[in-house]
Amino acid sequence: MDAGLKRELEAKVYSGERLTRADGEALYASDDLAWLGRLAHHKRTELNGEDVMFNVNRHLNLTNVCSASCAYCSFQRKPGEKDAYTMRVEEAVRLAKEMENEQLTELHIVNGLHPTLPWKYYPRVLRELKAALPNVKLKAFTATEVQWFEKISGLGASEILDELIDAGLESLTGGGAEIFDWEVRQHIVDHACHWEDWSRIHRLAHEKGLKTPATMLYGHIEEPRHRVDHVMRLRELQDETGGFVVFIPLRYQHDFVDSKDGIIRNRIQARTTMASPAESLKTFAVSRLMFDNVPHVKNFWVMHGLSLAALSLNFGADDLDGSVVEYKITHDADSYGTPNKMHREDLMEMIRDAGFRPVERNTRYEVVRTFDKGPSMAERRAEPQQVWA
Repeated sequence: MDAGLKRELEAKVYSGERLTRADGEALYASDDLAWLGRLAHHKRTELNGEDVMFNVNRHLNLTNVCSASCAYCSFQRKPGEKDAYTMRVEEAVRLAKEMENEQLTELHIVNGLHPTLPWKYYPRVLRELKAALPNVKLKAFTATEVQWFEKISGLGASEILDELIDAGLESLTGGGAEIFDWEVRQHIVDHACHWEDWSRIHRLAHEKGLKTPATMLYGHIEEPRHRVDHVMRLRELQDETGGFVVFIPLRYQHDFVDSKDGIIRNRIQARTTMASPAESLKTFAVSRLMFDNVPHVKNFWVMHGLSLAALSLNFGADDLDGSVVEYKITHDADSYGTPNKMHREDLMEMIRDAGFRPVERNTRYEVVRTFDKGPSMAERRAEPQQVWA
């Protein structure tokens, strides 16, 4: 990048001018990672000060049986396949109740597109979970799942969302987005929910008062221009609805080990490499700079590792999701070494060690409580610090 363009982009960021598609592509082309981090950190500080949000959540995957066979997915199983499972409603409630003593505030529920489960199973699960855990928010189902519910129920998405909300739904999840550009999407996605339906369903959710996340799966066969296009589409939808509370870049994972049956299910693995730490930090920084109308950028630390998650807090991220447990979607595949579980205190220590103030939030990104920032950096460095694996 020549010095003139660099000065121009920097001036735009510091003046608050909206960046263009060409600006986003130019930022990705820059090799000056420190400069990108400085710009992104300026923007995140303008929006969120020194706060880093987190929540105490748990993931619950009701079934891994899926009609789709997305090229990158190691979670899905076909009916009758070894390790295929589907929870009875009572089993899902039992597992959720086991988490109750952890001061849980959110259940995050994502599933395969099960070919034979009836539509009514899903609102029934939500109702039973809400009855068992009335103070826990239910963040459930991707837009892809909602479109699947349309197919198996004969209902429209509006009616489906109304029934799910009545059953206790607090938010959709952001999954199913992957990369929207068809040039890439046709090679990685094996279901019928693409940009038109994904955006339609989130638009409806926003109209009904739900606040939702948006995601992007990066680091596979896409190019930086596809990432910029992805963010531009979401930014335009956010201009229209204002319903997205957070953007979550998700790092594509290689299928290193499937410990149960030894099958490599990732069909694009042979021609892909996972994003390097530098590429991940660049993606967080450019996303923060481009996404001027969404308040938060989240690092889902399970897919990045704890050290990179901590570093990303200086590259635009201001949210660490969450405490999690038994995250099957990538832990069925990776040998990444991240733990399944972080307690509230673990997350707070990690945030403080990075030099920020922990803020616990709820599903709608409302503040539950703000904690002290803790000792100064000099005081923390007086004793050996933990290096997060």
